[in-house]
Amino acid sequence: MDSGLFIDINLYSALALFVVGFVGGMVSGFIGSGGAFVLTPAMMTLGVPGIVAVASNMCHKFPKSLVGAMKRHKYGQVDLKLGIIMGVFAELGVIAGKHVMTGIKDTYGDIGTSLYVSVVFVVVLAVVGGFVLRDALHMFRRERAGGGEAAHPVTRLARWIQSVHIPGTMVYFDSLKARVSVLFIVPLGLATGMLAATIAVGGFIGVPAMIYVLGAPALMASATELVVAFVMGVGGTLLYALDGVVDIRLAMIILAGSLFGIQIGAIGTTYVRDSIVKLVMGLIMIIVLFSRFFYVPGYLSKLGMITPLSDGSIANLKLAGDATLVLALAVGGLTILVALIRGMAEHRQAAVATRSA
Repeated sequence: MDSGLFIDINLYSALALFVVGFVGGMVSGFIGSGGAFVLTPAMMTLGVPGIVAVASNMCHKFPKSLVGAMKRHKYGQVDLKLGIIMGVFAELGVIAGKHVMTGIKDTYGDIGTSLYVSVVFVVVLAVVGGFVLRDALHMFRRERAGGGEAAHPVTRLARWIQSVHIPGTMVYFDSLKARVSVLFIVPLGLATGMLAATIAVGGFIGVPAMIYVLGAPALMASATELVVAFVMGVGGTLLYALDGVVDIRLAMIILAGSLFGIQIGAIGTTYVRDSIVKLVMGLIMIIVLFSRFFYVPGYLSKLGMITPLSDGSIANLKLAGDATLVLALAVGGLTILVALIRGMAEHRQAAVATRSA
């Protein structure tokens, strides 16, 4: 274990980590992604090396995910069978991803892991965030045209997968209301675990895969992903702990904030439409994308991969990245709170109207 990997924690950084954990917890409970696409960049912004941010995030994730999964299971949103099966295969992906990260650290050092995490974040956020945001806008249009909440559309790919019958591999899943071959879940689980172990964000693949590939409703996909995150978090924490890169202090402070936030996020899902869940997910992803993008030139410069930048230029880019991250936290937290308040108000109005009728 290299103690130089771990940052000093003072009152300011502890409070910042707690607030970040709180917002990340709300995001996790609301969209089921684990919230790491907010937490990992935030930890790196405070000076935590990429591999430590990923490892510590996985450490805090599994108890938080367990709390969120139990909370949402009470609302009937968790497909436990799908979560466990996908989580088992995701664990294999975690093992492979962990070797990738340690290999990068051995070759390029801490800056190399930070560069890798940032680049992967930018690419994945651009693809997944753009797709989810576009889908949310389409759902809003359908809701306006129909005068109510749009029914969850099952994609053509999901309908085809549900129609394929492979003897000896078929399992019925409540969230899909259909039997699906486990062979289709294997690559989804492996990819989810691989991404979780390298940037601590398996939900980027897990949630969209359950929605668009398997055909699960967004609310059930986001809730079921918490089960997958729990399984991955336990295995990933043990693997990274053996290499001495888990900072338990960071994990516990973020966890403390997350356990408060995740309750609010989970409750919010009972009052909002699928389109709102997707809108929040897409907005935060796109904003965080730009936050990480500003750090990439500085990492490349320090590794000698581009013409060296001045210290002033690197500092300005870092400032832009920090400001964008704060914007992402504000947008995520406020959007979830506003959606929760509006949803509760609409629910009360509907209840009053029902009683009056």
